[in-house]
Amino acid sequence: MFKEEPLVLDGSGLALSDIEEVARFGRPVQIAESARSRLEAARELVYELVEHDVPIYGFNRGVGWNKDKKVDPAFFAQYNRNLILSHSSGIGPNATNDDVRAVLLARLNGLLAGCTGIQPAIADRYVEFLNLGISPVLPLRGSVGAADITNLPHIGLAMIGEGEVDAQGRRQPAAAALQEAGLAPLQLGPKDGLAIVSSNALSAGIGALALVDTIKVLELADVIYAMSLEAIHGQLSPLDEAVHRMRPFPGQLTSLAVVRNALEGSHLWQQQTAEKLQDPLSFRDAVQVHGAARDAWRYVKDQLELHLNSSDDNPCLMLEERRIVSCANFEPVAWTLGFEMLGQALHHVSRCSVFRTLRLGDPSFTGLTRFLTPNEQYSIGFCTLQKTVTSLDAEIRHLSNPASADYASLAGDIEDHATNSPFVVYKTREIIDRLYYILGIEAIHAAQAIDLRGSQDSLGNGVRKAYEAIRESVPYLSEDRALTKDIEQAYQIMRRRHKNGNWAL
Repeated sequence: MFKEEPLVLDGSGLALSDIEEVARFGRPVQIAESARSRLEAARELVYELVEHDVPIYGFNRGVGWNKDKKVDPAFFAQYNRNLILSHSSGIGPNATNDDVRAVLLARLNGLLAGCTGIQPAIADRYVEFLNLGISPVLPLRGSVGAADITNLPHIGLAMIGEGEVDAQGRRQPAAAALQEAGLAPLQLGPKDGLAIVSSNALSAGIGALALVDTIKVLELADVIYAMSLEAIHGQLSPLDEAVHRMRPFPGQLTSLAVVRNALEGSHLWQQQTAEKLQDPLSFRDAVQVHGAARDAWRYVKDQLELHLNSSDDNPCLMLEERRIVSCANFEPVAWTLGFEMLGQALHHVSRCSVFRTLRLGDPSFTGLTRFLTPNEQYSIGFCTLQKTVTSLDAEIRHLSNPASADYASLAGDIEDHATNSPFVVYKTREIIDRLYYILGIEAIHAAQAIDLRGSQDSLGNGVRKAYEAIRESVPYLSEDRALTKDIEQAYQIMRRRHKNGNWAL
């Protein structure tokens, strides 16, 4: 997936796939000449406005509750340095290097909209960090989601030669890493500190990677569901394309296509019987449930990509109109609510997977042994996996609870709205991680049921690949054994296919 040619950035057109390529696979970046010219013109305009004594938030005036404090030109450099230092108040855990790169890219593209008035050297430093593999140590917690002003200053620390970074495979002082890379610490000027500190790049950058992961886990959920249908000799009438054309929700149709593709060539298409009229809803409506999650994903994807390709700066400099305006463009509520919705949708995916897993252990439903044991007299089988999988689903249920409404009135009641967007994104990622376990446990059950039926040679093409992937690391349960290793192996199979970008199974 790595592309050697640089990703040319101009403040528009940045897609989720671009963020993954840069963040996870090291694709280099460069600034388009048109964007550089805009940065330079915006910088000149800011100085022009200051010469006319126009009050500018974060430039010749303070920030937050200190918006009434005048900043003298002689104090510009020290003030902006102080702004970075005083706002560096995030707490751990720290972001991974991939996450930091996503944050750097998100902020860089926003800066290239030309609405900040920063010195172009700031944008260049983001590029240098990305291309040279210098990742500032970035705490993940402490932001209330009204611009991530407690976390992003830690990137500013590294830019001015303070704080710590990960570079050349080791944690080291930023000053040493800059010197080794041949870079001088930046000397901040007016407006630079605020531009570094005040944006939603933490939650937006990491949120972009979360959305990349979400669509992959949903495709996996479709395939594992198809595998469970094979395991129970399920009824395929709910997959009739004509039925779905009567109710054509986009996500539903996409999931339907994935499931039908996984079942292509399956014996089930020829062995449907009228006596098994309908399966439980966790089997019958999985396409609709997974499709609803895909539709939720599409909503937040559109909202977040709009954000990533526009300015979230306050104040907003409008170059063509020759003015700068205080505003609230940093407000991320539109896409934060989308992540809240997505988390709840993923819980429906999780719960249906859990119920399918429970059904697979019920002999009255499957016609197989209790808990899919190989020998009902001498073996217990997958009995206690029911506890494991339902406990994971309980965690997802609580992670899906909304958090964006829990905010306070801060900074002398000037800042009386927030969204907790970094935490909302964080808990979405935690949901995804648990889903890998849950789907892995469902896959273990489905593979065991397929073996007990002896139907390995009549599976759909995609299901066969999924079955073989499981059996490469998780052998048939021929007698009772400790299952923790099996669970972890199944989880790692899901994660490996995530990492390799191969979800066709």
